[in-house]
Amino acid sequence: MNRLIQAGLMFANLTRVDTPALVERYNRALHHLTGKRTALTEFAIDISGYSPEVADELGDPQYLNRNGVNRQIILLSTRQKSAPLLNARFSTTRGLLRQFIDRNEAQLFALTARDAVAGEMVNGVFDIDGAQKLMDVRRLTIEADTTTGTLRDAEALAARAERFLDEEDAWFDDALIDEMIALARKTGDVTRNPIRLKHTAFHQDNFWTSHLGGVYLFSECDTPALLARDPARLGKAPLPVVDMGDPRDVAAWLHGNGLVQPLATARGFDAARVLRQKMDFIVVDAAQDGGLDLAGATARDLRALARDNADRLPEEYHQIRRVVAWLEEGGRRPRHSPEDPAYFYLLRAADTPDRDLVNMALAELAPKDVRQLFICHKELFYALYAGWSDTKKSYVADFLSRDYLIDKAGTREALFGHDAPAPDPAPAAAPSRRTGPWSRTNKSPAPDPVPIVGPWGAVIRERR
Repeated sequence: MNRLIQAGLMFANLTRVDTPALVERYNRALHHLTGKRTALTEFAIDISGYSPEVADELGDPQYLNRNGVNRQIILLSTRQKSAPLLNARFSTTRGLLRQFIDRNEAQLFALTARDAVAGEMVNGVFDIDGAQKLMDVRRLTIEADTTTGTLRDAEALAARAERFLDEEDAWFDDALIDEMIALARKTGDVTRNPIRLKHTAFHQDNFWTSHLGGVYLFSECDTPALLARDPARLGKAPLPVVDMGDPRDVAAWLHGNGLVQPLATARGFDAARVLRQKMDFIVVDAAQDGGLDLAGATARDLRALARDNADRLPEEYHQIRRVVAWLEEGGRRPRHSPEDPAYFYLLRAADTPDRDLVNMALAELAPKDVRQLFICHKELFYALYAGWSDTKKSYVADFLSRDYLIDKAGTREALFGHDAPAPDPAPAAAPSRRTGPWSRTNKSPAPDPVPIVGPWGAVIRERR
């Protein structure tokens, strides 16, 4: 992974903790949450306060995320909101933390000026051993306070102040007045400067989780379902299950809910250019076993390599090439079925509130497109990267640092059109039931890339 770290593709944009005061605050929060401390004098943390260096020192990569469910948080500064989230177990976690910081920024800024804020994302589930528990993590609350209990004391002072003002004989209650004075020394005047976190409850209807082998939960769409890599691990599921290993079922479900569109017919979009880049990635993948050094290879170099080794390239390359030829030269439009290896490479998410989550699923279904994989599904990208040859690693690291990092927003706009996805998107606010392509409320008709609903009948299998 050193290649990625040096190129700024991993552990980038973390918040530095490099002064004795910040280290001490972090240690107070860490001990408050876990009973542990770090001996490091410098390290970096993500948006949640997780540090890869501290994790390495403690020998515990889950030291702030036991069982991967109720993530604990340490905030030293509101600047953390711009940092990434490492070791994400849910696709919505970073977005929720960003919302929490944004909506409480003034209060958190005041609190972190003197102390660390420690807390937990609480959803009432302590582990996930089946699909039913995924339904229980859709609602969560962020509980947080300083290590000295400033918010707790502020609430206590506010309650006593209200009592002092309401009760007729409170002026003569020396014990009450002494308590108020002691609390005010810690919190300041809460009547003039109230310290209270708002917007701490969140809702997440549609999300991905790494639990149970990898699952996408879509509870808010025409046909709610669970998309799973390993359906057998779900147990008794509360929703119909779509096996991601069955391309017909996946394609029919995606199209039936109006969640995808074909790249070739997207308006205002240079589909041929994007598809050519996908072809290059497939060539690089095929060149892994050849031991070639592809670092710095240009598109022309890869086209020459493909031309000289056309008979060794996988079928998805040739299928995409025929689509590019149709786009650039005309003629008869190629048609593909979900079983074709290029099928999911030819799709992108439609413009819906869940486009980021859908692009994440498409990246998993078309993993040779390393650019989309890196942008939309970093956890899977890092997992697959570890098993690639040096040939592919060197090319991918060089390409992403040269092509993507210099213009992230422009690259995402060019790839995904409409509103380009953010690296760690927040869940859609105020979810509502979406309608499919046949609905009168859908303003734009569904595209027709290929006929996907065929004579096989029901495409979603409900687990019992």
